[in-house]
Amino acid sequence: MKDLVELDQFLNPDKTSVVPLPRWGAGQGAAEEARFLQGPQSRGFELGKALRIFCELMHGFRSLHFVGPCVTVFGSARFHEDHRYYVLARDVGARLAKAGFTVMTGGGPGVMEAANRGAKDVGGYSIGCNIELPEEQRPNPYLDRWVTFRHFFVRKLMLVKYSYAFIALPGGFGTLDEIFEVATLVQTGKIKQFPLVLMGREFWRPLQDFLHARFLAERTIDAADYERLLVTDSAEEAVRSVTDVAMNQFGLTYGPRVKRRWFLWE
Repeated sequence: MKDLVELDQFLNPDKTSVVPLPRWGAGQGAAEEARFLQGPQSRGFELGKALRIFCELMHGFRSLHFVGPCVTVFGSARFHEDHRYYVLARDVGARLAKAGFTVMTGGGPGVMEAANRGAKDVGGYSIGCNIELPEEQRPNPYLDRWVTFRHFFVRKLMLVKYSYAFIALPGGFGTLDEIFEVATLVQTGKIKQFPLVLMGREFWRPLQDFLHARFLAERTIDAADYERLLVTDSAEEAVRSVTDVAMNQFGLTYGPRVKRRWFLWE
């Protein structure tokens, strides 16, 4: 553990560590990520980034290994607690927790907070995969455990890897990115045909129409790809569809039964 911490400190001279963090802090990650994505850099810089990404991946794997069967809830960070979609997400979180799932979100405010809050309302387990951003993204107060990531692709991997189903409420670019990544992984057989639910019929109807009138009509997707998306306004229907598939088709097993090892950050 000490060696890993020393390696992380060497690769993170600003002291913003990817090992378990006691508090929120943006550090200098944004400028470094921008540089990383601006094409080829020096060999030393890219080696350092590769090592830091490896540390971030391992931190995520070890932190989330024992969280139990999850359902990931996607949605906007911009809805407040009096908004109908916040209320709906809170209901979804509570129902998922009652069904025996750990509620996983991006860990921030809005829909994410609501789903985590719903889980805590009924004594369920609630976790967040947070991301360092200049605005909007601070861990909400309803998390039993949260992990902070610098890289979106690492965070999205964790949101997918540990979940049996995915429920998306209205959101922006990030929510669309997450929805279509899951749909692509299912379509290409990279993950099983886990449920993908869109909540808010009115909000998602234009997207449904576009998929049907363009993608399906031009045969860029198959009918099965289109029909895989369940669109509903009912939290009860959404959670029932998740439990029917996850519990009956895939079961609620969760990896090997092994002891936690402190030196593996568990």
